[in-house]
Amino acid sequence: MPIKSFIAHPLIDRKLDLVSALEDIKECEVIPSTNKDVVVIVTETQDKQSDIDLIEKLNNLESLQMLSMVSGFDNKVQN
Repeated sequence: MPIKSFIAHPLIDRKLDLVSALEDIKECEVIPSTNKDVVVIVTETQDKQSDIDLIEKLNNLESLQMLSMVSGFDNKVQN
């Protein structure tokens, strides 16, 4: 199960639009900054393909200027 965290930079004056769009995506936990124009996102998906699809969805948000991954982890059980 891939778990990742990102810093999302909205387009100018579009932070609220970005937060709203992100909150509609069930795989995202959204933490808006209170003193900067950025949003922290923590994602959790079921598998690699779901993760790829989610990243594509995030990158296509109209109010997003840039998405920077901060950390990534996959808790897949190793045999």
